[in-house]
Amino acid sequence: MNRIGLIFSSLLVLLVLASSTLFVVDQRQFGVVYALGQIKEVITEPGLNIKLPPPFQNVSYIDKRLLTLDSSDSEPMLTAEKQRVVIDWYVRWRISEPTEYIRNVGLNEGAGASQINRVVRNAFQEEVNKRTVKELLSLKREALMAAVKAEVLAQVRGEKPWGVDVVDVRITRVDYVEAITESVYRRMEAERKRVANELRSTGAAEGEKIRADADRQREVTIANAYRDAQKVKGEGDAEAAHIYGEAFGKDPQFAQFYRSLDAYKASFGNKSDVMVLDPSNSEFFKVFRNGGSGANVPGKK
Repeated sequence: MNRIGLIFSSLLVLLVLASSTLFVVDQRQFGVVYALGQIKEVITEPGLNIKLPPPFQNVSYIDKRLLTLDSSDSEPMLTAEKQRVVIDWYVRWRISEPTEYIRNVGLNEGAGASQINRVVRNAFQEEVNKRTVKELLSLKREALMAAVKAEVLAQVRGEKPWGVDVVDVRITRVDYVEAITESVYRRMEAERKRVANELRSTGAAEGEKIRADADRQREVTIANAYRDAQKVKGEGDAEAAHIYGEAFGKDPQFAQFYRSLDAYKASFGNKSDVMVLDPSNSEFFKVFRNGGSGANVPGKK
């Protein structure tokens, strides 16, 4: 029993020693082996590796992927015309030389991000001071980003290289500080209101012009229609008179009788009409007295 326990204990000790001497480097990382606090080896290829057990050797890992650093402050910068603007930016960077990075920057990615943030911030401030707001918002912003990237690379590749590579520097937003932004918005709002009022006035004037033209066309159309109607009516009356003339010329006595009937109709059109006449000697009722034969016929008395 004691022998089995001894074997089990020995195997356990060997397993612990093996686990302390073996380590795996991921394909996304650098493996840095330290011997008594000094860098002994940097492993760049992924796989299983061997080292001495602690405290003789230790291992740490540093990310080798492309990292993104976003601007973290909103401190305004002064342009060439002394306008205060806020710039948001980001940097794409990676650790290329782990040994130089650990010696000159720090033991983890956070140290490098902090240092790069400071350098990029200073480079932007220097370049923005040389340019106007219009240049920052135009195509010249590409030249600004290229200049900032060049300055940052000059810093990280100086006398004591940082062991990092800055791939890209980009601006995501350029804006005035809040106080100026409110003033700009108010001016923009006032300008938009002025344009809107001008458009409304122009539209109202055009509307009045269109309505006046429509009214004029309506009056002209009605006048033309009335003129044509009167012309047609006159032609009709003339034709009717011609027909009546021909018809009445053939029988004058009938024509006299017909005209008298029209006169009676016109005179007694309403029940309330009252006429004071002497039927016995009135020419108006001559037809009634003569039984329809009172018309003057040529050759008769």
